[in-house]
Amino acid sequence: DMAKNSYQKKQVGVQKEIFTPSQLGAVFMGSPRDFVLRKYQDNFVSNVNLNDVLAYFNDNDINWWKGNMPTGHTLSSQIACINHLFPIRKNKDAVLAIAQKIDVEIDGVLLLENDKKHQRGFISFEVVTDKDHLNEKKGKNKALTRGSQCTSIDAVILARKKGKNVILVIEWKYVEHYGNTDKSKNPKGKKSGDTRVNNYAGDKDVSNPNLIQNSHQLKMIEPFNIYFHEPFYQLMRQTLWAEQLIKFKESETIKADDFIHVHVIPNQNAELKGTYKCSGRDLESTWKSCLNNPEKYIVISPDELLSNLPKEYTDKLAIRYWR
Repeated sequence: DMAKNSYQKKQVGVQKEIFTPSQLGAVFMGSPRDFVLRKYQDNFVSNVNLNDVLAYFNDNDINWWKGNMPTGHTLSSQIACINHLFPIRKNKDAVLAIAQKIDVEIDGVLLLENDKKHQRGFISFEVVTDKDHLNEKKGKNKALTRGSQCTSIDAVILARKKGKNVILVIEWKYVEHYGNTDKSKNPKGKKSGDTRVNNYAGDKDVSNPNLIQNSHQLKMIEPFNIYFHEPFYQLMRQTLWAEQLIKFKESETIKADDFIHVHVIPNQNAELKGTYKCSGRDLESTWKSCLNNPEKYIVISPDELLSNLPKEYTDKLAIRYWR
């Protein structure tokens, strides 16, 4: 609901300043929108090599948000994440500079081996585990599709800290904000609420039962339903994802001993960071109150995350996103 979200409204204004009216106005979800580009190519900042991005998604069988090509939606967080991180993914020093913004004790970053060999870098996008540990596909051996219908992490970095491999699990937000829907409840005539609860907290017909109950990081909050309200529903799944990746590290391509969960949110997105009905508190304090080790969850703005990088790199991002 655009009227309610002043940050979203402001960002539409920013995009309309950056792009010309002739570039905008594409049809999105059935009607023309003044913040959707006619050519998706225009949605990438000039630091991004478009051919490289398309090849990366194609070669690694990654789905684009809402389609088989990048979106022209100027407020897409998937595009924002790529615009910020893709150009530096093969630059070890730049990725280390970002990782040290998340945790000053990080002393190295490792090449990620989950992408196709010629595509490997120090950041990987839309990352899934090799096996379905979260009961999201019926049948343990069904392949997960990156970026589609399973828990996919927007970006990951595999860092070194005190001799251990620490995976940085990055969830990238831009103008998102959420209502107060309880995803554990069934919509009329559907069983999707029951399915969700069973996948993440149940034991009926699942290969990995009682994930929330067995989690070291998630507190046993009764009732569970805070874990089924967005954005906490996403954060819950990403926490379990990280824990399961570590638990099954012998058989997973990405070998991690520990994790840090990184929520990238623009400072001005007050609607996302603000108070939630399900807890009566803001996003950060709500989520930290659900965790046994709250220091493993970090909220950081994109400009802060990239503040160790040279200005000639961040200038274009600042114009497009940091206002």
